[in-house]
Amino acid sequence: MANNAMESKVTLRKTIGFFSGVNFIIGVIIGSGIFISPGGVLLYSQLNVGISLVIWAACGVISMLGALCYAELGTTFPSCGGEYFYIKRGLGSLPAFIFLWTGVLFTGPAVTTLNALMFSEYAVQPFFPGCHTPELIKKAAAIVIILIVGIINCLNTKWIVVIQNILSVLKMIVLTAIAICGLVHLAMGKTQNVQRAFDGDIPNVSQFGEAFYQGMFAYGGWNVLNFTIEEIKHPSKNIPRTVFTSITAVIVFYLLVNISYLTVLSPREIVSSAAVSVTWADRTIPTVAWIIPVSVAVSIFGSLNGGMFMLGRLNYAGSKEGHLPSIISMLHVQYLTPAPAMIISTILASIFVIPSELLSLTNYFTFCTWLLVGLTTVSLIALRYREPNLHRPYKVFLPIAYVVVAVALFLVIAPIVQNPKIEYFYALLFMLSSLIVYFPFVYFKLRIPYFDRITCFLQIFLEVSPTDLYEDHKDQ
Repeated sequence: MANNAMESKVTLRKTIGFFSGVNFIIGVIIGSGIFISPGGVLLYSQLNVGISLVIWAACGVISMLGALCYAELGTTFPSCGGEYFYIKRGLGSLPAFIFLWTGVLFTGPAVTTLNALMFSEYAVQPFFPGCHTPELIKKAAAIVIILIVGIINCLNTKWIVVIQNILSVLKMIVLTAIAICGLVHLAMGKTQNVQRAFDGDIPNVSQFGEAFYQGMFAYGGWNVLNFTIEEIKHPSKNIPRTVFTSITAVIVFYLLVNISYLTVLSPREIVSSAAVSVTWADRTIPTVAWIIPVSVAVSIFGSLNGGMFMLGRLNYAGSKEGHLPSIISMLHVQYLTPAPAMIISTILASIFVIPSELLSLTNYFTFCTWLLVGLTTVSLIALRYREPNLHRPYKVFLPIAYVVVAVALFLVIAPIVQNPKIEYFYALLFMLSSLIVYFPFVYFKLRIPYFDRITCFLQIFLEVSPTDLYEDHKDQ
């Protein structure tokens, strides 16, 4: 096995083409949001249907603009790691490490755990009709699904791509069916909730901010391909095309599905429903309403699968840049997957399932996400001026980057100003706690005794190899 590994470079395989890339983005973006919580946008829009639909479209456009900025960075720097790598190149090592610390130790595992708990809620609920799912069973099912996804990610990247393709197609079939039902209802004259769409109160600035947060949550994951650059075929051509195609498709689906909900349910019914898609199904297809909860579970699984894939690549990239232990950047010599990085992600997400009260803090890390989007886009602008002659296969119209920075700034400041809570301080304190690790172990390169021996043991035990094995062999 070792001889075969030395004959060819140990590196990630390029398995993601245009079709798979589109499905990957759609599969990660379309999670539970569009099925469960469109009422949030409507609530903060003051039950103004027209404004809520405009906000859904605007959130999609903002996601598109952000993704186009990321497309320039991804095609210019074809390396795994996404925002982490771009912030490091544009703003320096310290801001990148703070991002890595926050993503690897909290936001990434927490979001994975939330998806797993939501999946288990829908997957286990049919076994407890009319009752709440027992907490222990829900947590056990969440851990099992995290382990299954983690194992699949360790074994074969092609399986992940195939699974994402299948799940994305299933999601689009379900959303298409809901959209068609809505169009049929409109043709039948059920237009009472959309005829005077802009009647009603106008939300204030604070409410606009809350509505945008609800909508942007449903579009989360538009940056997933930037964490898989090394596995994309012809990235300079495929990344811009996949971004435009997939996000445009999501915008259209989201608008049509929201209109479909409005043809069956009143705005107040949508706001009061904990799972609007299930309520919609009970009204329109009562005999087969179970299809929607199953669809929600499938949708969440696809988002969970893509999120785990992305988190593993973040760990892998951070280790390659020297910000995490070297063992995490090694690939399995047979499967050519970042197995150690995926194992770390799986363990952390599984641990987060146990003390679920910790997950309440994730609400206050939302602003961290847009802080990092803003920093990434600032990195793009800085690199435009600092390295104007850098080869850029794709260049975004620079004013778009300024718009994204302005939106990110608004989404970071708005929740703190409109509803200041001490949890935001805790989130910021957690981010700054990374300095305790950064300066001794990264900046001053302090070595832990016997750590190299532990790395060697793990390398043999896990059957993994550094990605520069081929070059080292040639030099010898």
